Amino acid sequence: RPRSREKSQKSFSAPRWPVWGTVRVESQISCCPGARSAYFTRKEMHIIMADIPVYLVAGFLDAGKTNFINGILEDGFARQDPTLLLCCEEGEEEYEKNALDNVTVITIEDEEDLKCSYLKELEKEYHPKQVLIEYNGMWQMERLYREVLPANWVLYQIMTFVYAPTFEMYAKNMGQLMMEKITNADMLVFNRCTPELRDALRKRNLRMVNRRADIYLEMEDGTSEDYLTGDECPFDLSQDLIDVPDDDFGVWYVDVMDHPDRWAGKMVHMKLIMCHSKKYPGIHCPGRFVMTCCENDIQFMGLIAKGMNLNQYQNRDWVEVTGRMAVEKHAAYKGKGPVMHVISIGPCEKPQQEVVTF
Repeated sequence: RPRSREKSQKSFSAPRWPVWGTVRVESQISCCPGARSAYFTRKEMHIIMADIPVYLVAGFLDAGKTNFINGILEDGFARQDPTLLLCCEEGEEEYEKNALDNVTVITIEDEEDLKCSYLKELEKEYHPKQVLIEYNGMWQMERLYREVLPANWVLYQIMTFVYAPTFEMYAKNMGQLMMEKITNADMLVFNRCTPELRDALRKRNLRMVNRRADIYLEMEDGTSEDYLTGDECPFDLSQDLIDVPDDDFGVWYVDVMDHPDRWAGKMVHMKLIMCHSKKYPGIHCPGRFVMTCCENDIQFMGLIAKGMNLNQYQNRDWVEVTGRMAVEKHAAYKGKGPVMHVISIGPCEKPQQEVVTF
């Protein structure tokens, strides 16, 4: 179901992660709201009064989009807030009329009619507090992001639905349209799975395609399973050098802390903030500032690093690091944990988003 606006991120608890006794986090965040928002992606920015949250429901025909919308409306999604529902694709299912109280339904049949100016007209006429979009599966989503949504319409959550029996066919014949829906999703649901389809989907390891989405498998009998079994790795461990993108440090950190053994011996490359631990003198623990819930919950997450020339860098210096991972015992981990043996290190420009999110 759509996430609550009161809390835009999943709460996260990681009791095994070490506390390094680093410099105060508050100095990372500017007191100026405009500057603060530059640190965060669309998921982390607060919804201010003028902003309208947009919930995008994506997928091809018969994927289950309309059924999902009926379900959340019947559960009271629009009970308190006037809601604008943009229907860009009409399938066999119809919206339940008894669930449309407080909901204005606008049908948009042609893609060229979906324009920013038109959406602003709808906003002026209906004054919605939130917007649901049932998006046409044949329309590219990038145009919606870049050209269509007004500046104050905040794309808040993307929910993608896939009819599992046709997934392979669409992926083969309409790969770009299918994969953009998967890679951009915050929630991904595969409907009408058989045990064979479930196993085939897990073998594809879609976690490597989208490292952040909540992925669910809806079985034919109506039961639901989490896509993850605990064994999937969000990165391709067969590579000689595993590059950790700036935005995915949080995903990597969780995996290396939870599964240090599978990272032992792997070569990794990433940008980090240098940190020399106050709690453990002489220990270098580069990492990143991470927001697990909201800006008041930002904390530094680092891991032990060993190697030459680490002392050349001051706390908060940005460095580009290549190293080989190992598993070693240390008091900071209260046992064994991941250790990066640095092979090369050098100064670098800070990434566009300094604060990492999950």
